[in-house]
Amino acid sequence: MLELKNVSKTFFPNTPNERKALVDINLHLAPGDFVTIIGGNGAGKSTLFNSIAGSFLIDRGNILLGGKNITFLHDYQRARTIGRLFQDPLKGTAPNMTIEENLAMAYLRGMRKGVHFGISKKDSEFFREQLAELGLGLEDRLKTKMGLLSGGQRQAVTLMMATIVTPKLLLLDEHTAALDPATAEKVAELTQKIVARGKITTMMITHNMQQSLDCGNRTIMMDNGRVILDLQGEARARLTVPDLLELFKDRSHREFDNDRMMLS
Repeated sequence: MLELKNVSKTFFPNTPNERKALVDINLHLAPGDFVTIIGGNGAGKSTLFNSIAGSFLIDRGNILLGGKNITFLHDYQRARTIGRLFQDPLKGTAPNMTIEENLAMAYLRGMRKGVHFGISKKDSEFFREQLAELGLGLEDRLKTKMGLLSGGQRQAVTLMMATIVTPKLLLLDEHTAALDPATAEKVAELTQKIVARGKITTMMITHNMQQSLDCGNRTIMMDNGRVILDLQGEARARLTVPDLLELFKDRSHREFDNDRMMLS
């Protein structure tokens, strides 16, 4: 479904501030794979997502999605088939528009130009049914502005916006990190439910090392712009967090130093 071939990205090349953010990344995701991604600050996790989403062009390599080369497509073109959630619940929605209007914009994603924007009674009922499955009571608040929702409610709606038209790829960039523990757990549960139901190919950056082993079917660890661990199957199933830290030390030849991740 997703294939990265020798993907590299350097910021500020040929200057004192040069930084190799991605170094020859080769990665293949099969349809339905759910990959969790961990690594310390500056490991290249968000840069990897930005490369896939088209936030900037890569320096070298190719990115293929569903067999199509998307390397040189603009971000808005990729957004038709790639859903994305950010750590900040304020991103990805229009705060002054209602829940219903935000869902309608997402629902129209990928349609041909010239389609008139409007919300039919049938659409409203569909949105109501979808929201009811979240179990947050939002189905009765379709006319509420997004900016009035709590962080967890907003993130849940954003998750629905990203998946209401099943994407080829879903990118989750620490989408529960800014929420309180109880709300984060609720959104994480909803995420796994929606991903499993739609069999959506998913990549999730997480700061929680235990979550990286509990969610999905594969765990990738990054360091200095490289993939240093790619774990799946039985090798992943029997791992604990201490095992993961030991593997990091073995591959990177240094201690893992992100306290936030180790204490989660």
